[in-house]
Amino acid sequence: MDHYIDGSRKGAAPETLNKEETEAASRMIGSIIENIETVIAGKHEVVELTVLSLIAGGHVLIEDIPGVGKTSLVSALAKSVHCEFKRIQFTPDVMPSDVSGFSIYNQKTGEFEFRPGAAMSNIVLADEINRASAKTQSAMLEIMEERQVTVDGNTYLMEQPYMVLATQNPIEALGTYQLPEAQIDRFMIKLSIGYPSYEDEIRIVMKGEAAKQQISHVVGKEDVRTLSQQCSRVNCSREVTSYLVKIIEATRNHPEIKLGSSPRGSIALYNLSRAYALSRGRNYVLPDDVKYLAPFVLGHRMIVTHSAAAEKRSPSDIIHSILKNTAVPVTLDRKEVMTC
Repeated sequence: MDHYIDGSRKGAAPETLNKEETEAASRMIGSIIENIETVIAGKHEVVELTVLSLIAGGHVLIEDIPGVGKTSLVSALAKSVHCEFKRIQFTPDVMPSDVSGFSIYNQKTGEFEFRPGAAMSNIVLADEINRASAKTQSAMLEIMEERQVTVDGNTYLMEQPYMVLATQNPIEALGTYQLPEAQIDRFMIKLSIGYPSYEDEIRIVMKGEAAKQQISHVVGKEDVRTLSQQCSRVNCSREVTSYLVKIIEATRNHPEIKLGSSPRGSIALYNLSRAYALSRGRNYVLPDDVKYLAPFVLGHRMIVTHSAAAEKRSPSDIIHSILKNTAVPVTLDRKEVMTC
């Protein structure tokens, strides 16, 4: 496994996390996940990926049917982290200024004052984002990518950590507007919660509202900022990065894909892989990490061809075939290829 630590960075104490820092970070990430799971039962993978996206500096799109816990997941995350949380209930009449903020004239001072919009917070729930008009949706583009908002020529920076968690219903078309590709691409991952298992649903029904009311924060804003900084110090060697980029390139050249992943997808997979490695108590990324996370990061960034859609080939199916056909980096001390 040590092969996957870049030799040029070995011994660079200020850059690479030491064992104590890595283990402490892993425990803190685990505490956030466990706290959320007191409300969201039986969905460890979804909860974990949402928390890791926060640490990696990404946004999450949750697409699922009503009533499976999309809003509860976001609320539990916000309560687990002691930070500011705002919710935007998107409807066709929501204006861009409601999201980004606006300037209002103060007659007493004779100056314009800025009133922050709902998107100016630490964690933002964009509920049913596809119900907003295209004009309002476009107000989120600068906020999500640049972590800032520009109003009347003035730029206002978002306080870190900053994360947008958007929900949408996949089965309703009436009164909805399809998200543009430019906005979908700004989400680090796309998740689906799904129905709970039989036993988990019994737990949900019995604990119900009591679990939501009892949940409290386990970390603060500064803790999340520290985790994000530590995530950026997790080592991803050139070999593993090369493997990651080969997967991305394969999505652009695949005969069943009309639109492949952008370089933003490469960066998202790179950052999320480092957060995943940190959660596992490692200060370096393995090819296994990249392979596991690729479907979550790349699926919503791809558009399949008409023939592939007719054959009911989903982006996830194609990604798994790409992963199967992409050679994993060979170790220096062994001839065989690491398999996941």
